Order: sequence, then C-alpha cells, then structure tokens
Amino acid sequence: MYTSGALLLSNDGDFIYKITHPKHEISKTYQVTLKGKIMPNEIEKLKNGVDIGDYITKPAQVRIMKIDEEKDISRIEIIIHEGKNRQVRRMCESIGKKVLALHRSKIGFLSVKDLKLGTWKYINEEDIKRLI
Repeated sequence: MYTSGALLLSNDGDFIYKITHPKHEISKTYQVTLKGKIMPNEIEKLKNGVDIGDYITKPAQVRIMKIDEEKDISRIEIIIHEGKNRQVRRMCESIGKKVLALHRSKIGFLSVKDLKLGTWKYINEEDIKRLI
C-alpha cells in the first residue's frame, strides 16, 4: 500500500497541539484509492461517522472523485478534523473497503500540490498565524 502527502515537522509543542487536537478543527484532506466500487450508502456512513474499534469518528466530508469499474477501484476525498492513529484507513476498513493508496494533500489551507515527492518547504510566520 502506498502512502504519501503532507507532514508538518516542528519543535513547537503548542503549535503541533493546535494543529492536531480535534477541538481546533484544523482540516486534513486525503485522497484515498480503494479496492472495489464504493456505494452511496458507504459514503453516507463515512460522512456520518463510523466505529473504528475504539472510537466513533466525527462526521467527515466525503466525495467520490472517480470510480473505475474496469480496474475495480474507487477514488474518494475525505476531509476530517481529527487525526487518530491510522484513522482514514480504519474508517475505510469499517465499511469493508481496502485502502490501496492514501495521500494527505492538505493540512488546513497548506497544500502539497506544488511540491515534488520527497521535497519540503518552510512555512512562514504569516502561514503559521493563518493556520492556527
């Protein structure tokens, strides 16, 4: 399984807390490739919150990006404000879907759209203030 996308690295514990704690509602946007065709009722379950074993997730924004019946895959976008360990994978598993690839494209408004795989950039003070 393939995982890629945005990470924030910092030695500022207060900043990381503000980014990661659900009460601050900083969105995390993921593109997820799933095995099989995702059905409308499965999308609704993800939107409403699902049991991932030790936790019921908060409502998420979910949209279908593409369904490829020939390859037997679906691509969806999931936006959450939480960040439990392996949460997106566990959400998809809870509806019976295997994750083939997972990409976190955004944290808040910060996007990796213009970054090449394996590269990084500093975020400036203005972006930090805007983010938190």
